[in-house]
Amino acid sequence: MRGETRQLNQVTRAELRGDFIECSDGVTHYEMTGPAGGEVVVLTGGLTIPLFYWDQLVGELHSRGFRTVTYSAYGRGYSDRVRVTYDQALFVRQLADLTGRLDLAGPFHLVGTSMGALVAMAFANQHTDRIATLTLAGPAGLQPPPAFAALLRNETAGTFLAKKLGSTMLGRHLSHNVRNPQQSAALTAMVRESYEFEGSIYALAATLADFPLGARQDLYRQSGRLPFPKMLLWGDEDEVTPITSYDEVSALFAPTESYIISPCGHMVPYEEPVQMGLRFADFVDTARKESSR
Repeated sequence: MRGETRQLNQVTRAELRGDFIECSDGVTHYEMTGPAGGEVVVLTGGLTIPLFYWDQLVGELHSRGFRTVTYSAYGRGYSDRVRVTYDQALFVRQLADLTGRLDLAGPFHLVGTSMGALVAMAFANQHTDRIATLTLAGPAGLQPPPAFAALLRNETAGTFLAKKLGSTMLGRHLSHNVRNPQQSAALTAMVRESYEFEGSIYALAATLADFPLGARQDLYRQSGRLPFPKMLLWGDEDEVTPITSYDEVSALFAPTESYIISPCGHMVPYEEPVQMGLRFADFVDTARKESSR
């Protein structure tokens, strides 16, 4: 694609931030940081974001004694642009591979935002015994899928559409994630830097084609029956996964705690890291006290 001027390989990765681990489908870009011995929080990102997205929230969590695992989904950040079907199974498998290879001791806290919330719920349903708590922020899944998803599934039409409009689609998506213009510009620069690597637009288009982003009521309903504490956070000015879905998600997901963050757009962890860090720490503390009774 035009603008994809760099390649990910062993040589180029040596100069890049983060750590790299071979998983079953490819190399995953990750960072495990924070106080040794702290409770582990695994953070699962959305459609376009690299692990750097979590930096400010990670700082807040570290200050409260948590250890964190952040990673870039395949096709994002410095993870491999794999040549496979970019469906839910791929991203759940990546999360299972990564957390398994890191040999995390005991159940961990899982946080998912936007599309990452769907990945987190699907993982939690398959690996219930590995989860201490589950937190969703601005979750996807109840909005209609993109109108052009069917076109992207057609090899000829999808290739043409991705090559002609891929960069434009990315720009439009990024333009309404964050309400603050300065934060929005910083996020766009962060994501665009990762999209200089060959295969990035392919991965984006393939995800839009094959990842089930809409009509996920059953997944929410199944997750609502899971036995561990759950928290829901949502920005009141979210234009990507609108707050109009809040009541339905609350009814299906049955969170132990839920909060509408105001004023805030789609990206609570990025826009309001201090408030989210405080909410998360209080939530975990309450869950810990309840389990000890």
